[in-house]
Amino acid sequence: MVGSSGSGKSTFARKIAEHFEIPAIELDALYHQSDWTPLDKSELRKQVDELTQWSDWVVDGNYSAVADLVDQRATAVIFLDYSRAFIMRRLIRRTLSRMITRKELWNGNRENFRNLLKLDPNQNVLLWSWKNHAKLRARYFDPKFMPENATARMIVLNNHRAAMQFLRDLDVNQI
Repeated sequence: MVGSSGSGKSTFARKIAEHFEIPAIELDALYHQSDWTPLDKSELRKQVDELTQWSDWVVDGNYSAVADLVDQRATAVIFLDYSRAFIMRRLIRRTLSRMITRKELWNGNRENFRNLLKLDPNQNVLLWSWKNHAKLRARYFDPKFMPENATARMIVLNNHRAAMQFLRDLDVNQI
């Protein structure tokens, strides 16, 4: 499950995992340790390698450090390719809600109002999503991403309505 920050990857992945009764692996939860400390790349690779050895799983996230592991083992790659405007509206609403409610994300981490004032995309989720939207589209639409001999199907969902229809129509033959 791939897409820009704020596209709904984690929620979508959880719904698929629940439908098939398989594990959902959220890369953000592995990567962001306490106090937003990043997990060492080798440790992240080790954990993802172990978790994707299972026969069935859903991974959500766009981490280049583990992309080769996930892409080689996936049977399908679902790309939530929503417009930048849709994603930004959704991300602003989600981020502000998390800040107001002080919702814990992963490992004790919470979104912080001060981060919205920072110009560093690594600290400001809105800038991160804005900056990376075009990069993600370029990556997943690059013919080299899915070589001809790849076993994974590429499924592109261009809007929220298509994604909801996909979930309603979900069956074993679809993925």
